[in-house]
Amino acid sequence: MELVLTLISNLEASCLDHKRIEAICGVLRSSDIRVDGTEVLAPNIAADIFINTNIAEEPEILIRQYLADKPVDLALQPRSGRRKHLLIADMDSTIVTSETLDDLAAAAGIADQVAPITDRAMRGEIEFAEALRRRVNLLKGIDAKLLDQVWQQMTFTAGAATLVKTMRAHGAYTALVSGGFTAITGRVRDALGFDEDRSNTLIIEHGKLTGTVADPILDKNSKVSALHELVSLKSLTPQDTVAVGDGANDIPLLAAAGLGVAFRAKPKVRDAASARIDHSDLTALLYLQGYRMTDFVM
Repeated sequence: MELVLTLISNLEASCLDHKRIEAICGVLRSSDIRVDGTEVLAPNIAADIFINTNIAEEPEILIRQYLADKPVDLALQPRSGRRKHLLIADMDSTIVTSETLDDLAAAAGIADQVAPITDRAMRGEIEFAEALRRRVNLLKGIDAKLLDQVWQQMTFTAGAATLVKTMRAHGAYTALVSGGFTAITGRVRDALGFDEDRSNTLIIEHGKLTGTVADPILDKNSKVSALHELVSLKSLTPQDTVAVGDGANDIPLLAAAGLGVAFRAKPKVRDAASARIDHSDLTALLYLQGYRMTDFVM
């Protein structure tokens, strides 16, 4: 079985020098795993090791153990079909660094009531739709102008713009599919250059939030439906898709995509995804697809 093991160092550590890559190859060879070559994707930051083995899980387990104390992410994939033609990204705590609803609650002075519900939903202890309705209800009566304040204070995750721009420059379609709100996702779409955004709509009357959200609620099933709709429209397959997210609401989407990436995610999400990024930024999704740093569009 022809596979590629991609290794990505935390940018600050930059610990994937030639010596370490050769040491990793030695670990693989010592377990009778054939190494067919290596390719540096970014000096000291990212590299591919091409291997051939019939035991797909063993190389990843071996190298995770070997690099246990190093801030290095890794993923094992088939060598063929790595370059994806569709990106579907979650927004909160993925493309942006925070949770929009929690930020809105903080601006309204009720963070202590909303954040615990968010945390339980992220861990999968409460269904997303129920958690969303409960949290939005707590926002009843607040001034809709607080959405502008949340947007102005929002921070994009490192590598987000490069991920979107690079994939689009190479012909991929990019979609922001979020359980967040249209008042924010539309601005994120425009700022980063996504082709489209899909999310939930807060009901606002007379400049105030009503404490309700429009139906149907975009939840975990809606995210998977978006994937299937987009691959059909673009004459692709789920295998042609890379999806990224961090919460329990993203698990079915990550499972349905050809490359599902859990980004700094809860354990339940990491376990369900085909790849996980714990140390690197969002440019890791480009390295996983075989892009070199010189291919990046900044």
